[in-house]
Amino acid sequence: MTRRPHPDDHALFAPAQLPTLRAAVDDLDWLRGRGYADTAALALVGDRYQLPARARLAIGRAAASPPAAAARRARHLTLAALRGRALAVDGFNVLVTCEAALVGGLVLIGRDGAWRDLASVHGGYRAVDETERALTAIAALLAAAAPAQVTWYLDRPVSASGALAARLRALDPAWTVELANSADPELVRDPAAVVASSDAWVLDRAGAWIDLPAAVSGALAASPWLVDLATVGAIAAPG
Repeated sequence: MTRRPHPDDHALFAPAQLPTLRAAVDDLDWLRGRGYADTAALALVGDRYQLPARARLAIGRAAASPPAAAARRARHLTLAALRGRALAVDGFNVLVTCEAALVGGLVLIGRDGAWRDLASVHGGYRAVDETERALTAIAALLAAAAPAQVTWYLDRPVSASGALAARLRALDPAWTVELANSADPELVRDPAAVVASSDAWVLDRAGAWIDLPAAVSGALAASPWLVDLATVGAIAAPG
């Protein structure tokens, strides 16, 4: 089984649609920067541009107020900076984005530079053909980067979290794998740790962060369908 791209994405994120989506992100950034509540701001912008639900989800994930985007970019690190530091990995967040990238599915680049997919694992997760490739690549990258310790955090309420935890422990016994009712606050509990995540709430509170899906994609010479809603002219069309 593979993680197939969403059937609506080729139409919703076709090159002709990108100027509208970028304009919508600009408007959402403006509203967020002036303190508008996220739900109200997204509804206002989505209605203005008559965006369907999946496009609204995309601009919501890509947008960030200018101060937030700048602060997140300033705290972004490369893998080389991990040596000797603790790393906290947002397990489902990282893994599902890696899987999407490896299958050539849609991956957004937001205003903060982070790679994000449009999948949701609120209720359940199922390993797919790309899971093993992603995990093997992550293990190799982290072995070379030599962090002092690696702790994976998985949301306990997500189905198959226990099975994934066992798989991670078997892949590298030096890793610590924690199941939490909510992974997000655990990820930022240690202010000195580097976080691997694209979750906006996490990135706003982390002392530093890395983009593991981007690193995995580069290491495996993958061809993700990158839709950059932050920078004009940085689009890779789907194959």
